[in-house]
Amino acid sequence: MRLLLAPMEGMVDDVMRDVLTRPGGYDHCVTEFVRISGSLLPARCYTRISPELENGGRTYAGTPVRVQLLGSDPACMADNAARLASLAPPGIDLNFGCPAPTVNRHRGGAALLDEPELLFQIAAAVRAVVPRSIPFTAKMRLGIQDASRAEECARALADGGVDELVIHARTKEDRYKPPAYWSEIARIAERVAVPIVANGEVWTVEDWARCRAESGCVDVMLGRGAVADPFLARRIRGEAPPSLDACWAELLELLALYWRRVLIKLDARHAPGRIKQWLHLLERNYPQAKRLLAEVRPLRDADLVADVMRNHGVPIAVGVAG
Repeated sequence: MRLLLAPMEGMVDDVMRDVLTRPGGYDHCVTEFVRISGSLLPARCYTRISPELENGGRTYAGTPVRVQLLGSDPACMADNAARLASLAPPGIDLNFGCPAPTVNRHRGGAALLDEPELLFQIAAAVRAVVPRSIPFTAKMRLGIQDASRAEECARALADGGVDELVIHARTKEDRYKPPAYWSEIARIAERVAVPIVANGEVWTVEDWARCRAESGCVDVMLGRGAVADPFLARRIRGEAPPSLDACWAELLELLALYWRRVLIKLDARHAPGRIKQWLHLLERNYPQAKRLLAEVRPLRDADLVADVMRNHGVPIAVGVAG
């Protein structure tokens, strides 16, 4: 059984990957996408998305980080995959799952799921330049409006040479609305000759068990559920206390780490928004996070936010913005 941390654009960058992998439980994670649109990107574009490349491709806790590419031109995707492969990432992933309109308007992500022949061409072109020693995977959704071509798309990617396929059990039009249609994954997995990983709407241990049962997949990728409960992977493995309250003390340390890392990476003015974004998901499980968010929500100044966090037990050192 493997548990993977999903790529989440605008939410899980290198800072959040660091924080979420420290409690343990993940076999690997995948970066936000690197957009490929007509040019050969310099190496710094990849190290900016995945600073872990300068640490052997692993987070501080040692979790491997695969780098994800998004684009629609097979030759350009291959050129960039070759450059990325020269940086020795723990894996290269292709994005055919992003439902964001700004991405889809430029023929990226899930917008290509009506073009299985193009999916094959992209996968085959990238496969030709990625050494067999580097895992080569892809992530897709069930389709654009329905799942009628999901099997065809999955076959195209498998025939193109991907080693493994993650399927998010919703369509592009579904975006992130529940439910996730895990049983559709089972239908596809029966007919595709590469390992399939199930993804979508796994928030709890019970969700994980139902996802595995309905999808028939042994391996599961966790997304927003992992951000809402940083101990979900450990909980699934039976390695964390079953009570969410019992984890709050450890979560206070993670909140402090996240705050420090955000302040290092970004201007202080952006830090309040980042912590509010995380607290908004954490409040789904932790009433302590809900109370903290209620106090910091109206604040824009990083120093004031740090003061409130300290009052709630977050161990931030006294100083400018913490």
